[in-house]
Amino acid sequence: MLSAIGRAFRTPDLRRKLLFTLGIITIFRLGAFIPAPGVDYGNVQQCLALGNTDGGLYQFVNLFSGGALLQVSIFALGIMPYITASIITQLLRVVIPRFQELHQEGAQGQSKLTQYTRYLTIALGLLNATTLVSLARSGSLLGNCPVPLIPDDSLITIILLIITLTAGTGLIMWMGELITERGVGNGMSLLIFTAIAAGFPTSLGEIFRTQGATVFAFVLLMGVVVVALVIFVEQSQRRIPVQYAKRMVGRRTLGGSSTYIPIKVNMAGVIPVIFASSMLYLPSLIAQFNTPQDGTPPAGWVNWITTYLTTGDHPLYMAMYFLLIVFFTYFYVAITFNPDEVSDNMKKYGGFIPGIRAGRPTAEYLQYVLSRITLPGAIYLGLVALIPLIALVAIGANQNFPFGGTSILIMVGVGLETVKQIDAQLQQRHYEGLLR
Repeated sequence: MLSAIGRAFRTPDLRRKLLFTLGIITIFRLGAFIPAPGVDYGNVQQCLALGNTDGGLYQFVNLFSGGALLQVSIFALGIMPYITASIITQLLRVVIPRFQELHQEGAQGQSKLTQYTRYLTIALGLLNATTLVSLARSGSLLGNCPVPLIPDDSLITIILLIITLTAGTGLIMWMGELITERGVGNGMSLLIFTAIAAGFPTSLGEIFRTQGATVFAFVLLMGVVVVALVIFVEQSQRRIPVQYAKRMVGRRTLGGSSTYIPIKVNMAGVIPVIFASSMLYLPSLIAQFNTPQDGTPPAGWVNWITTYLTTGDHPLYMAMYFLLIVFFTYFYVAITFNPDEVSDNMKKYGGFIPGIRAGRPTAEYLQYVLSRITLPGAIYLGLVALIPLIALVAIGANQNFPFGGTSILIMVGVGLETVKQIDAQLQQRHYEGLLR
């Protein structure tokens, strides 16, 4: 392994890409600790020391910002506006025919969709920045902290703060695209990977400090097992054989080859977990806005939501979380994989599945396979996402439990794809990959 890494850094072109990627990642992490203008860094640290920032918005958005959200830094919004914009653009392909046409136009259409995603990212960043500044001004961002996070809340300071946070989102998006163009791997995915990995030492240290060495060792052992299982499932796929008939083009004979359509067990990735988390956060957000601030008792439905749908340690919350993940897995797979489109493309180029007629029977067969392979994928996603909630009940760890949920799915997925890219580039130059 060490010799393979040495070969990677001895290759000038690959070394330049790796160092460029590491440089961008370093800038990204430094930006997470630079306070935004108008924010009192000392007061922020004092509020964080009170420890009233667990659950809901904090555990989810702060995870993707690498801790920058609760530091109220220039990169406080992190990569979340871009993720949301990408998901919205992808879903709009089903609703807006023009978006679907652009998707099918190839590189030029994809470039146009990317441009729309950028515009939407800036718009969402502006909206999120305004919300974040409002929460910081009211003191509710860090659990009703008694000291002000923004001592000077004049109009000029607020506008400057909103512009800075929005510009930070745009800068992160630009850095991610730079990594994709000049570095190694997918830039946005690597920045998310970096933000999540940055929280691992803190989470593990907190478990060691509060639970002791025995629980800490058990958590590490469980982490190794979970990572191994996630790698196994993420690499699993159903290969549907495809045969291409021979055809004459001029004087040349084309086709006659055999290939396959890889259908992964987990085709939806981490998107269903993000959707389910967002949906379950809405009731607690509504309850928070309907909780009286003058000390009067809240309404009965507010108490019910606070008891069952807030902390995540109740069986009802876990059951709803699991069922939502299963639902969104089927929903997202149905949007992203179109059996009719795949069948038409196969028929256009003379391809067919052995034993299945081309056209409508092929689409029905693909839908049959997809619906059945999605079930174990959905159950797998639900079980992995429940690991932090089970840990919250079993050992009292917070919901940022490192080896489970969104964090482990993203880290394993991005890690596998990045290693594959480095391995492919090494094989092109040395005929030996990163791993033997």
